[in-house]
Amino acid sequence: MAFFVRRGVAVCAVMVLVAVSGCGESGPTAAEAGETLKNHITELMRKGQVLDVRITDAGGRDISCGEGKAKRTFAAAGRDPASERGGDNLNDLLLGALSRVAPYRIVEDRGDAPIKLANDEYKTIVILESPGGGQYAVRGETECLRTS
Repeated sequence: MAFFVRRGVAVCAVMVLVAVSGCGESGPTAAEAGETLKNHITELMRKGQVLDVRITDAGGRDISCGEGKAKRTFAAAGRDPASERGGDNLNDLLLGALSRVAPYRIVEDRGDAPIKLANDEYKTIVILESPGGGQYAVRGETECLRTS
């Protein structure tokens, strides 16, 4: 009986150590946040009903930030059925669509310029930079995050 009690205590101690050791680093890795960024931008283009979407930066690789941290990027472009729409109008349409993808907050919007948005939970940044003439452009990057 004492053997089983000692064994049970040992198993519990190991489980506690494993659980506690996983608490040191919280939040996503660069690769995890990069995949989320890719999904957000892809879904944004779908919800924004953007035509002829093409990936302009496939990302998928770490860009060193130093100190063992890295960021990832992803970008896409496409066209609007109304070729006369200007960049601000296109960015506004994407901004509305992005609100249906994930909760991003506006970090910078100076008007007639790109709109920079951030998601603190996923550690991602999206920049709506449509040039106008019915052409959409979106790029994004993750924050500098741990690589593993």
